[in-house]
Amino acid sequence: MKEAKVSKEELLKKANKPAEDAMRLHPFYRGKIEIIPKSHVWGMESFGVWYTPGVAAPCKEIQKNPDMVFQYTNKWNTIAVISDGTRVLGLGDIGPEAGLPVMEGKALLFKYLGGVDAFPLTLDTKDPDEIIKTVLLLQPGLGGVNLEDIAQPKCFHVLDTLREKARIPVWHDDQQGTAAVTAAGLINALIMVKKKINEAKIAMVGAGASNIAISRVIIKAGVDPKNIVMVDSKGILNMARDDIKNSNYKEKWHMCQISNKKQVKGDIPEAMEGADVLIALSKPGPDTIKKEWISRMADDAVVFVCANPIPEIWPWEAKEAGARIVATGRSDFPNQVNNSLGFPGIFRGTLDVMARTITDEMCIAAAKELAKTAEDKGLHEDYLIPTMEDWEVFPREAAAVGMMAIEQGVARLKMSRKELLQTAETIIKKSRDESQMMMEEGFIAAPPGIEL
Repeated sequence: MKEAKVSKEELLKKANKPAEDAMRLHPFYRGKIEIIPKSHVWGMESFGVWYTPGVAAPCKEIQKNPDMVFQYTNKWNTIAVISDGTRVLGLGDIGPEAGLPVMEGKALLFKYLGGVDAFPLTLDTKDPDEIIKTVLLLQPGLGGVNLEDIAQPKCFHVLDTLREKARIPVWHDDQQGTAAVTAAGLINALIMVKKKINEAKIAMVGAGASNIAISRVIIKAGVDPKNIVMVDSKGILNMARDDIKNSNYKEKWHMCQISNKKQVKGDIPEAMEGADVLIALSKPGPDTIKKEWISRMADDAVVFVCANPIPEIWPWEAKEAGARIVATGRSDFPNQVNNSLGFPGIFRGTLDVMARTITDEMCIAAAKELAKTAEDKGLHEDYLIPTMEDWEVFPREAAAVGMMAIEQGVARLKMSRKELLQTAETIIKKSRDESQMMMEEGFIAAPPGIEL
């Protein structure tokens, strides 16, 4: 018993270390990204080419044919990470300034993992129509927009409106990104436990933007919606929930109508009873999900506890309760079901074919490629989906997404799968090599207190 207690203390210490390091290193670097030139400066005369008078020539060409902006500027590879700071990680409505470190981190991951030039923009408004208006005003200078950490239900209105009105791809990573990576993990977890996706009983704890989007995507991937039992803060979703029916949350009411074939009532314990899979994206733990609830799930239970920064239950406790496979949203535990495995590759493929939107089918294509990459490398209970170190997954995702965009007719450019793969590999490798070179040459200082 004493040995087990020490082991848990060590695990807790490891779990708390990222926050401790973050408090030291954020003020050390004072930001995670910066803008550096990509064009050659061979002398002061070069500015006559890159700026006035030479720049007038490409300006006039773009005026004649607006699509030439993708050839003459960095629009083809530039996106904005836009948030109002109303639902940041598990911290809630902390405001646009407090949300900026997250958006900067997102931009860093976009560049290093996907070769995408992303800039963080936190907005001083909570009005969904103002957010929509701002994105539409910014779109001439952007190749795409990643919406981030916007509270529900307004996030649905913002995304749906922008997908309809914008000329560039707009997606909400908390919805589509989370859904794609979770779908990949679910596909492989069910392979591991030898259960069919159309028969699996799935408990979903949390009915926010993430789980609503996950439900939509996994249903398209083969899950029977009648086998889903979803829980929000007031209990299980069912047709008797007049509070949802009479609200403006149409997406949640839709789930009431299509899920829960037995019309189960109650709360989290009742939803989890006999479930094959738990997908939790709810209140940060570690005591949101109880061990005894997991023990009442089906044999070979699959548990996804993905709240940030602390999962709904610690993974080792879920295992002790009988779960066979456990995944979290954290990189310091096995089976990280994290958006970072999705958005860099998905946006890479979207930008490479100059897609006009990002469809659910493009997300499912990415999910299947994620799952196949892990399968190719060898699935086991602690390796459900690739890690961020498996860098080849990002160009593979990009190629799968690009091919689906072409198939659906939403791409401006057409390429073969081989061409898409080569394009993504070249761009991503260049980004990683540049970062490595700057670290080796000292342009990016070594982080103090971190063992390299």
